[in-house]
Amino acid sequence: MPRTFTVIWSSQLLSIITSSVTGFVLGVWVFQRTGSATQFVTITLCAILPEVLFAPLAGSLADRWDRRKLMMGADLGAALTTGALALLLVTGEPQVWHIYLITAVGAVFGTAQMAAYHSMMPLLVPKEQLGRANGMMQVADAVRIAAPLLAGTLLVGVGMTGVVVIDLVAFLVSRVVLHLVPLPSAVTRPGEGRPAEPWLRDLAFGIRYLRARQGLLWLVGLLAAYNLFFGMAGVLVQPLILSFGSAAVLGALMAAGGAGVFVGGLVLSAWGGPKQRVRGLLGFMAAGGALLAAHSLSPSAALIAVVAPAFLFTLPFVQGTGITILQLKTPPDELGRVLSTVRMVTQAATVLTYLAAGPLADQVFEPMLAPGGLLAGSVGELIGTGPGRGIALIFIIAGAGLLVLAPLAYLQPRLRRVETELPDIEEPSDAAVSRS
Repeated sequence: MPRTFTVIWSSQLLSIITSSVTGFVLGVWVFQRTGSATQFVTITLCAILPEVLFAPLAGSLADRWDRRKLMMGADLGAALTTGALALLLVTGEPQVWHIYLITAVGAVFGTAQMAAYHSMMPLLVPKEQLGRANGMMQVADAVRIAAPLLAGTLLVGVGMTGVVVIDLVAFLVSRVVLHLVPLPSAVTRPGEGRPAEPWLRDLAFGIRYLRARQGLLWLVGLLAAYNLFFGMAGVLVQPLILSFGSAAVLGALMAAGGAGVFVGGLVLSAWGGPKQRVRGLLGFMAAGGALLAAHSLSPSAALIAVVAPAFLFTLPFVQGTGITILQLKTPPDELGRVLSTVRMVTQAATVLTYLAAGPLADQVFEPMLAPGGLLAGSVGELIGTGPGRGIALIFIIAGAGLLVLAPLAYLQPRLRRVETELPDIEEPSDAAVSRS
């Protein structure tokens, strides 16, 4: 793997580790004070919604501006936001709405940073290694999921304020690395010299690009539907575990799940992914659906310790393979806008899920599977009744959704043939390597 990409990836991974730890600590803080799945979900929603709203502008900026400077500016903004949180912790206990606001502002800077980061990647890596590079990118998801284990250790050692300060330092380290690493203008500004479209028209560029390429549009729709089902379970897995286990059990099981993503990312980075990418993506999606439904079988830490890592192992192969296809079919100077549009659409599905997950769990499914509830004598006979069993039913529905989605998607010929009907964008491998 080219050295420049590896250096940037390493510094960004460090920042993701510390930010994920901070995010987990804040989420637990909110849940412990409110006891509400809805308010717990709200903090995650605050991290996602700004990405949906800001993504088109972030993609346009990534294609118009120097991508290195955009990443550095975003890191600085995120550091200032984290500094505000540290100040609140030092001067007095923050309110729940403070956490929501800080999370949302930090997400805006994170969206700009990721738009520039992902659009630079194909210019740093030969296209035959893009699948492997996206496997490395998926390791970041393992870090986010495994954050609880490290968070528990750091909370004991340095406290909540110390966790936030470490996060702040990591942002500054990332900015220094970006400043020092050599990046030619062909990587940071691939479209330099070309006239830019008017802002309003530019914001809709990604939609127009995908609509003109129906295979890619179907792929994005598939990834959005995947996020809809996966997100419903993903946002409720922590309340599910807390319904029968302690915070320590939660941390251990989340770390086990993170190990599944980590191993999946490593396998993808070593293998590069299936040669028939669409078929491989759909196969892993179907397998993930079965494993997701299996979370509901019993309120057991041992069960979650097996099925959660197995399910999350499939995650890099679905998401990483989908991104690889999009990168191979999109010119580098248009990639920021196209990938940001993809993020907007797929994360909008996640937002819908997050908006529905808390109320559905608290007000619909949990009451139905409480002792004496509407489904206690039917579904409850299979998966049990009591706290967390309504959430378990949501896992069954989400898993079944993925099991049905995969074969239905394969029946769409434009999606099935997207790799052969659309030519790859030619970016000579030796040029990419020479930039490193």
